[in-house]
Amino acid sequence: MIFLNAFLLSGFICMLGQIILDNTKLTPGHVTSMFTVFGAILSFFGIYKRLIEWAGAGATVVISNFGHLLYQAGIEGFHEFGILGFFSGLLTKSSAAIVSAIIFSFIFTLIFKPKD
Repeated sequence: MIFLNAFLLSGFICMLGQIILDNTKLTPGHVTSMFTVFGAILSFFGIYKRLIEWAGAGATVVISNFGHLLYQAGIEGFHEFGILGFFSGLLTKSSAAIVSAIIFSFIFTLIFKPKD
């Protein structure tokens, strides 16, 4: 059942992103930023953890999970070390995601050619 839930949630998020791209003048960067902020807002209200329990990887693979990760890391660092811990928590917990995104983008730019 979790596979179906993962497919439904991630498919819904992708469908929502495609609808936004098709019907507005927003760029993919805008939509990515919106989903990241939306994931942080859902995490603030405690909804994103329930989505992860319900859909598993369907909630942890999409870009909204990055917002959830940033929010959780910042709050954890803030509770542990105060205001400076907020920033160090953001960097500590999200560094693997940021570094992997940079490395994979570099590799893909070497492999693929952009369309003219």
